[in-house]
Amino acid sequence: MAKLPALCLCLLIFSSVTVATSVLADEELNSVKTWCIAKPSTDETALQNNIEYACPLVDCSKFLQPGCPCFEPDNRMNHASVAMNVFYQRNGRNKWNCDFNNSGLITLTDPSYGGCVFE
Repeated sequence: MAKLPALCLCLLIFSSVTVATSVLADEELNSVKTWCIAKPSTDETALQNNIEYACPLVDCSKFLQPGCPCFEPDNRMNHASVAMNVFYQRNGRNKWNCDFNNSGLITLTDPSYGGCVFE
């Protein structure tokens, strides 16, 4: 039953991402607030690879440790999206900083939830 709200959120974010990347030019992406999240269709291995790539380059410990606001829900999709967004924000918010082997999406919709604030 809890999967339905998450699925709806993913579909909402996906529709916003499609607009963000197809309508906005590269220079326009830097003039509006955007976030990077994992594509809902990304498999578990790719999500883990994204976490392992991003976290040594940006400090994920203050976001993804038990007790931190972004740790829950404790799943790879959430953790990868948090890590990918931190990497994207800290490296210039360029399209290529959210590619992650074609598993990242740029969205205009703030993916923050509860106490978890996406930068």
